Amino acid sequence: MNDQATLLAGAARLDITPPLGTLINGDFVTHYAQTIHDPLYAKALWLETSSEALVFVVVDICVMGQELIDEAKVLIGKIHGIAPAAIMISSTHTHAGGSVEEVHLVPADLAYRRKMPAWISEAVGLAKIRKKAAKLAFGSVQAPEHQLCRRFWMQEGYIPINPVTGKRDTIKTNPFGVENQILRPVAVPDPELCFLAVQGLDGNWISILGNYSMHYVGDWENGTVTADYFGTFSEALKKELRAEQDFVGILTNGTSGDINIWDFLREKNYPEAHFAKSKLIGEDLAAKLTEQIPDLKWDSHPKLGSSFTIVEVKRRLPDEQELAIAREKVAKGDYENLQPNQEGWEYLYAREQVLLAEYPSSAECPIQIFHIGNGRVGALPGEIFSETGLMIKEAFKGTPYFTVCLANGNLGYIPPAHELEKGGYETWRCRISNLDLDAEETIRKKLLDLLAFG
Repeated sequence: MNDQATLLAGAARLDITPPLGTLINGDFVTHYAQTIHDPLYAKALWLETSSEALVFVVVDICVMGQELIDEAKVLIGKIHGIAPAAIMISSTHTHAGGSVEEVHLVPADLAYRRKMPAWISEAVGLAKIRKKAAKLAFGSVQAPEHQLCRRFWMQEGYIPINPVTGKRDTIKTNPFGVENQILRPVAVPDPELCFLAVQGLDGNWISILGNYSMHYVGDWENGTVTADYFGTFSEALKKELRAEQDFVGILTNGTSGDINIWDFLREKNYPEAHFAKSKLIGEDLAAKLTEQIPDLKWDSHPKLGSSFTIVEVKRRLPDEQELAIAREKVAKGDYENLQPNQEGWEYLYAREQVLLAEYPSSAECPIQIFHIGNGRVGALPGEIFSETGLMIKEAFKGTPYFTVCLANGNLGYIPPAHELEKGGYETWRCRISNLDLDAEETIRKKLLDLLAFG
């Protein structure tokens, strides 16, 4: 390899902490930022050779839609000359960040949203400025102890009701208050903590971009702004590596649409104080990752490339009879005083049917692959189930690979067909869960095609 092909890399983070009073989403109802526990960031990693450049951006936020992300990509392209296909922008999925998209009864905070594209572009610019001769390596470690499937088979006497259809679901998601009726979890998590490590040729750390399939922790009071365990992991990693101040630790959200760490079966002994569990998990993951560093195989001349396509997937939309029933219910709804119970959910999801009916019958799904040396990183625009992530990894066993979720947009939950048929919160038809039975398979197969032929 000649010197022109040597990898250049730079990383940066930009503070995007919302001001007090900003709307927070991630719940059925609106919360407002009342206290800042730790700062939120837009983090960027720039990789470049003489023939290609790739950019990762990971934002401490719940979800970002495709329109907002595309706006940021256009700005990045205009300022920094990077094509949209070579830019991967994702949300960590902290449920304690500023709201830039409407979710359920929580609107977007427009003042905060307007700032986001420029912030993302600025973070990329800072990473670009810091680029220097570098080397990279893929690694992974098993970390199953901090993951639990949140979907459960329940005892025969328990009847979980779908608030959209009024019919019985066959499983229950997050069975608060009925833990004694749990039989067993429905699925298994992907236990792998994958990562892309980047060092300067001088041996100084530039960045580590990790990927872990666990939803979020959520051990804070409503009204708190925090990056959750994603932020704790990043700060702990810097300490574990004894890295310089400009090191940027990043953790992306993996295939965790059905995975969290809420211990309904009381199998674990996590501390219960606010922020204690997220601190423990973040620090433990950072320590596990750090132990793998001596075994990494570094590459200072990796070939870089990207593959990008958009597939069309059909939506599940309410029919005329369902819409008429929903409109009648909405007309009676006391939404200002909605309670988080079965009756409240029925009113909330009735509103969702009315709003969803305005959507087109199909959705555009961006699918992306970054080719980095001997490894691959995939990107999907939604909350993908662990089963999907495991199937993709199995198909390319032996090749370093992980899937970044909530990337390049947000089509909501994308369960496999048989999980959609079981019911549960992730499947209840609404604006963040509306793709049809074939969507997951269509998306998965297209991503595998890009992996195979990109």
